[in-house]
Amino acid sequence: MSRIDNVFKSQLSQRKKVLIPFITAGDPSPAHTVSLMHALVAGGADLIELGIPFSDPMADGPVIQRASERALKHGVGLKDVLGMVRQFRETNPSTPVVLMGYANPIERMGYEAFAENAAASGVDGVLIVDLPPEESDGLVSALVKKDLAPIYLLAPTTPDFRVKAISERARGYVYYVSLKGVTGAAHVDYSAVGQRLPGLRENLQVPIGVGFGISDGAGAAAVAKVADAVIVGSRLVKEIENSPADAMATNLESLVRSLRTAMDEATVVG
Repeated sequence: MSRIDNVFKSQLSQRKKVLIPFITAGDPSPAHTVSLMHALVAGGADLIELGIPFSDPMADGPVIQRASERALKHGVGLKDVLGMVRQFRETNPSTPVVLMGYANPIERMGYEAFAENAAASGVDGVLIVDLPPEESDGLVSALVKKDLAPIYLLAPTTPDFRVKAISERARGYVYYVSLKGVTGAAHVDYSAVGQRLPGLRENLQVPIGVGFGISDGAGAAAVAKVADAVIVGSRLVKEIENSPADAMATNLESLVRSLRTAMDEATVVG
C-alpha cells in the first residue's frame, strides 16, 4: 500500500480527516524549503503538496504567483525540487509528498525520466494543473509504472463525462476545487461543497480532498465535516511571505496546528 493510501486509511479509520498543506518549493529561497516541510509535519500535516515553480501559473492567484516568482529568482527548477524531496526523505520516510505544477517542466524532462527521478527522490504523487485527463495517458502510464499516483482536479463545473475519465485514471485522491476562480479566492459556499460531494463519491474510487479559499480553522472545520481531506495553500504561502526568516518555520507550524485542531474538533469530537 502506498504512503498516500496508508495516510487516508489511518486517518479515516480514526474518524479524522487528512490535512494537506501546500507550499511552493524554493520559496522564499531553496535553503528554506526542507525545514518548512518539516514544520508542516510538526504542525500536524498528513501529506504535503509541494509546488513546482513556474513562470505562468495560470490557475494560481497572486499569492502563489509571487511565491513562484521568488523561487524562480533563485533559479529553482524541477531537478532542484526533486532534490528537496530527496533531502526531506533523509529524515522523514513516511509523510507522502505530492508534486503540484504545470505540464511544461515535466514534458521538458520527459515523462519516463520524470517518473523515474520522482520515484527515486521519494515523491508519491503528481498533480498537473493544465493536463486534462484525456491528454494525460502518457504521463499516467509513466507514473503508474513507478507506483506514483496521478492526482486530478475536479471543479463545480466538471461534467459527468470528465468525472468518469478522471475516475478511470486517478489514484491516491482527487482535489476538488471548492469554487470557480484561482487559488486564494474567498467566499467559499461550504453548503454547496457538501451537496456536490455525494454525487462525486458515487463515481470515484478514491478519497476527495477539498481546497481553494480555506484560510482559517473555521473553514478547515467546515470542509472536514464533508470531505476526506482539507487542502490549504495560499494562506500558508502568505504566512511565509509575511514572516521574518527566523520565525518562518515556527509561524507556519503554529498555523498548521490551528487548522489541525479545528479539523479534529469538528470530526472526532463533533
